[in-house]
Amino acid sequence: MFPLIQRCCFNMLFKLQQLPGASVLLRGRNRTACSSLALLRLQRHARPLSTSLSLKPASLYTAQLRPFHTSLPVSKKKTSAESEAQSQEGPGSLKDCPKPALYLSLGGLVPFVAVPLAMATQGTYCPELAFAQVAYAAATASFLGGMRWGFALPENSPAKPDWLNLANGTVPALLACQALLFKDVTQGALMLTVALGIALHYDISLLPTYPRWFKVLRVVGTVVMVSSLLATVALKSFLEGEQRDDRKIRQNIN
Repeated sequence: MFPLIQRCCFNMLFKLQQLPGASVLLRGRNRTACSSLALLRLQRHARPLSTSLSLKPASLYTAQLRPFHTSLPVSKKKTSAESEAQSQEGPGSLKDCPKPALYLSLGGLVPFVAVPLAMATQGTYCPELAFAQVAYAAATASFLGGMRWGFALPENSPAKPDWLNLANGTVPALLACQALLFKDVTQGALMLTVALGIALHYDISLLPTYPRWFKVLRVVGTVVMVSSLLATVALKSFLEGEQRDDRKIRQNIN
């Protein structure tokens, strides 16, 4: 192939030499010098077609690339079952409660405890304080029932907004309203005791997805509220009996 190219180049040079003019000859000489140098470089770097190229197998390149491959970490979302298991496995004590929930809950129990404590300290039964305690207990029972609605309405909530959940949320409010209609404080307090017990049963048994610290807080709060209402009922019967005896004694003296 290369001798053929050389012959073609020499024929072209021979034809150019036959043309008139010195400039044409000079250009021909320069071109022949450049072409000869180009031919020498091609002969050095050229390889025959018969020689086989040294190609490495593809498996060798893949083996070299394997150390450089790093897989990105895949973040898996926690399923609802795993989140429920973690909430159930968590510690359950008042020390684990968030401070706002703990302090607000303890502050909400002050009106319950203050009424029977004030009556026991003064030694007299006050109907106005007893009715205020019953009214506050009715508002608290309604709040605990409405909390069930707030838990069932969000889309990602495990409790569905069906008839059972929403109806159970309205039962404490209906019982609280009935408690306020009673003229006797004792009947209203007993009705509110039932309403608070039902609300506690809903939060502990029917809603297992609540954290344990909240369940402990609900149990402690319900025990304090019910105990305060029963203490008021007990003080009413005891102090009213003493007041009747005092009146009878005064009437007999007079």
